[in-house]
Amino acid sequence: QVQFVESGGGLVQPGGSLRLSCAASGSIFSTYTMAWFRQAPGKQRELVAQITRRDTPTYADSVKGRFTIFRDNAKRTVYLQMNSLRPEDTAVYYCNTVLSNFSWGQGTQVIVSS
Repeated sequence: QVQFVESGGGLVQPGGSLRLSCAASGSIFSTYTMAWFRQAPGKQRELVAQITRRDTPTYADSVKGRFTIFRDNAKRTVYLQMNSLRPEDTAVYYCNTVLSNFSWGQGTQVIVSS
């Protein structure tokens, strides 16, 4: 079983930046395509970005050009660099494999507000 611990969220003004981190347990981390998801109040969880084990990223249209996903397999950690944040980016952010193979962590709250 793999467990995830997300961190790095917070309150930021529109146009600001945050870097989220997700530390995973388990030695099989490097074999999976990893992803960041988010869930805004009253909405379904959505896929934000994913990165293959060969470091090929893919992004949702809503974050393309603003967010960057990257991973460090040695540290079993996946990151999400978020720039030019908008109020609509406000959500709880989670990581998991792109197929959500494992239980969800607690997530990290991101609030974009002036």
